Amino acid sequence: QVKVVESGGGLAQAGGSLRLSCTISGIAFSFYDMAWYRQAQGKQREMVAAITVGEATNYADSVAGRFTISRDNTKLYLQMNNLKPEDAAVYYCNESPSNLPWGQGTQVTVSS
Repeated sequence: QVKVVESGGGLAQAGGSLRLSCTISGIAFSFYDMAWYRQAQGKQREMVAAITVGEATNYADSVAGRFTISRDNTKLYLQMNNLKPEDAAVYYCNESPSNLPWGQGTQVTVSS
């Protein structure tokens, strides 16, 4: 059974930083291309950063230069710097493209 667990969200001030983590049980994680997604209130879920098995990365224009996706053998990470109020959302990790069950996500709130 696949289980996705995101963590690391919270409240940050504009210009601040947060680091998100994700663990996925039930799959051979190191063989999956992965991504972070986010869903702001009232908006559709969008991909913000992706990383391949070979660690090639891709970012949405809105976060390029501020967010960094990375991975090790067991976890996926998202380092978020220079946070903006528009980054506030629930953040999810999933395969790229998103073929796995969705986790509960982790809430990121940014105060201006």
